[in-house]
Amino acid sequence: MRKVLLATYLGSAAALAVGSASANDELIKMSQNPKDWVMPAGDYANTRYSKLNQINAQNVGKLQVAWTFSTGVLRGHEGGPLIIGNVMYVHTPFPNKVYAIDLSNENKIIWKYEPKQDPNVIPVMCCDTVNRGLSYGDGKIILHQADTNLVALDAKTGQVAWSATNGNPAKGETGTSAALVVKDKVLVGISGGEFGVQCHVTAYDLKSGKQVWRAYSEGPDDQIKFDPAKTTALGKPVGADSSLKTWQGDQWKIGGGCTWGWISYDPALNMVYYGSGNPSTWNPKQRPGDNKWSMTIFARDADSGMAKWVYQMTPHDEWDYDGVNEMILTDQQINGQPRKLLTHFDRNGLAYTMDRENGELLVAEKYDPKVNWTSGVDMDKNSPTYGRPKVLDAASTDKAGEDVNVKGICPAALGTKDEQPAAYSPDTQLFYVPTNHVCMDYEPFKVSYTAGQPYVGATLSMYPPQGESHMGNFIAWDGKTGKIVWSNKEQFSVWSGALATAGGVVFYGTLEGYLKAVDAKSGKELYKFKTPSGIIGNVTTYENNGKQYVAVLSGVGGWAGIGLAAGLTDPTAGLGAVGGYAALSNYTALGGTLTVFSLPN
Repeated sequence: MRKVLLATYLGSAAALAVGSASANDELIKMSQNPKDWVMPAGDYANTRYSKLNQINAQNVGKLQVAWTFSTGVLRGHEGGPLIIGNVMYVHTPFPNKVYAIDLSNENKIIWKYEPKQDPNVIPVMCCDTVNRGLSYGDGKIILHQADTNLVALDAKTGQVAWSATNGNPAKGETGTSAALVVKDKVLVGISGGEFGVQCHVTAYDLKSGKQVWRAYSEGPDDQIKFDPAKTTALGKPVGADSSLKTWQGDQWKIGGGCTWGWISYDPALNMVYYGSGNPSTWNPKQRPGDNKWSMTIFARDADSGMAKWVYQMTPHDEWDYDGVNEMILTDQQINGQPRKLLTHFDRNGLAYTMDRENGELLVAEKYDPKVNWTSGVDMDKNSPTYGRPKVLDAASTDKAGEDVNVKGICPAALGTKDEQPAAYSPDTQLFYVPTNHVCMDYEPFKVSYTAGQPYVGATLSMYPPQGESHMGNFIAWDGKTGKIVWSNKEQFSVWSGALATAGGVVFYGTLEGYLKAVDAKSGKELYKFKTPSGIIGNVTTYENNGKQYVAVLSGVGGWAGIGLAAGLTDPTAGLGAVGGYAALSNYTALGGTLTVFSLPN
């Protein structure tokens, strides 16, 4: 049976051809088949768009539950399953179980992988024991475990083909992100910004698991893989020691800038794109300077890892506005000219549209009107502060100083959007963005560094904007103009990844546990169903045996749901999230369920 399954889900035995080009060609071809979902975001461009249209705006209201699957784990379930032919691959939070499920045989479990990990990794995982999903390439399922081991599993049997150690939990390094297979390499980041880790993205050989290159977020040019004359920022060469000059002494060695978000890839340009997170510590007084290249969009050559261009969104971050959110690659016209674009919805509340070939900044606008730490980005190319946000003194935790509680900063540290990925529809040319509508009080304090111990240095509290009670919006965004097209209020933050489809429907989940379907053009709610737990997973769709399905993991947790997930009650715990989301326990409880929907027969 397994031989039959393999032939079915890979199309043919030839799909397992060796070599870097064939592995890449295989993945590109597979991702163009809308029946499957073979990458974390559905495609290399991170659009989270499906060409399937059996479920559409006219009939989506008839959706019903087709089947469910319990993962056996009760923590935050981020990410979503992979679907390759007749096999679905489902992952869990720590201990990072993986299930292969036979969609053609009563959803029977073909194999299960359950790694034996040291539970001491749990306390050094910042914001719940989440994992953002699996990747596929060359007949292997790739898992980035919490203990940072990158594991390649035989897709047929679940046997370990190879394993590589990506970090050291004793230093605070953990694995929460989904890897991306690019050509003959597996690319993966690292978590640990709250523990003073010098963070990086690393490429491993897809065949053997051997390290090919590693690029750090901060440090000397050889470590960050910059060419002082060829690597550019806003069109100009960065020059020598562009990172070192922005840190005091050796502070860059514990500088953070972690890379636990999503990676995208443009095969035509052979460039990979990702963002780096907050500098360590959260107390800005302890790290004067721009702290490059934390909070940065990186464009790197996929083969060598050399940086082509970079753009730092939040120099000298004072609010923990990580820049790790996904980079969505689209080809659109701006001012009548076709452009290869990159669109990024940053934690800092600004949405950026850039030329992904050269890093030119085209649009930078607030995607929540309540954003108040900045008046906007300097877009004057002749200005000495071109491309920098204009920080307002009233929201500056650096200007206020240590042990001063700066109140009413919007957004909160978890950002106008966290890692929950947006979707893009080429049909409407709109982005569909799950957002947080949350503000905070932020008090920095002096903290000393000890390897493996929290290196935060700030106390936070979170709440909705003044005069409002809702903590989330689901919006449609025009990336060419930088404007909100429509916006739907949600009681809590929308912590689920969106899905756009050719059926004119956009799906997302809510923290209370609802799967919702809305009209892509108007935002009108067309369907909702309450799943067993809060949804922080990403909605996925696939076709099996001629029928379209929609799947989502529910299992409340993540940063917003950490109070429920970890049983915390102190309002300032969970880096301020526990108090802000205390009411969530009135609406949902812990869970770990995959719910799959379809139209009635």
